[in-house]
Amino acid sequence: MAKTEKIRTGQAEIVREYGPYPDTDQVGGVTFDGAHVWFARGESIAALDPESGVLVRELAVPADAGTAFDGTHLYQIAEARIDKIDPASGKVVASIPAPGHGGDSGLTWAEGTLWVGEYRARKIHQIDPETGSILRTIDSDRFVTGVTWVDGELWHGTWEGDESGLRRIDPESGAVLDQLEMPHGIGVSGLESDGADLFYCGGGPSGKVRAVRKPKPEKAARRGGGGEST
Repeated sequence: MAKTEKIRTGQAEIVREYGPYPDTDQVGGVTFDGAHVWFARGESIAALDPESGVLVRELAVPADAGTAFDGTHLYQIAEARIDKIDPASGKVVASIPAPGHGGDSGLTWAEGTLWVGEYRARKIHQIDPETGSILRTIDSDRFVTGVTWVDGELWHGTWEGDESGLRRIDPESGAVLDQLEMPHGIGVSGLESDGADLFYCGGGPSGKVRAVRKPKPEKAARRGGGGEST
């Protein structure tokens, strides 16, 4: 019989809140380009400076769900498609079908492919960024909002009613390995790692983006060294 891993649970540590911002009724997808946090807000993608919290750029493109960055281009879910966007000009340079046909939620880039959450279907799809073809699918037992990869770990947001949180799952089996619960009534829509010790989380209708502390790896913490800096 296969060994069942123990789920590590805890409370999410919110270290900073950004916003709410004017003309932002809803925050959807969130991504990070190494300098700025981009977030979807319906009719545009806006970029904020994580140090000052000031909005520094805006691209007028449909943006109602997940957002991603591949190092050069932004990707944005717009209803039943995913647009590839040149951040310098704001122009859509290509589009592919979204795997959930309009039921899509989170979006992230990892190792040459896109990963897309399908909210009510409780799935995460890995897709070809050129064609939109589904390469594989991971099942979840909770609604899936934002998705992100960091240090070889796959995390996704959940949001059902007034309960929301972040979960690290096994990318092969979908088994939950870590679970961080957000305070009651605070939701996670989009999700992205800063590549270090923070997650940026979209706050849905609050109009806010929140920074949440990423937990240290359990083994590194137990050994007393080798973990991520905080």
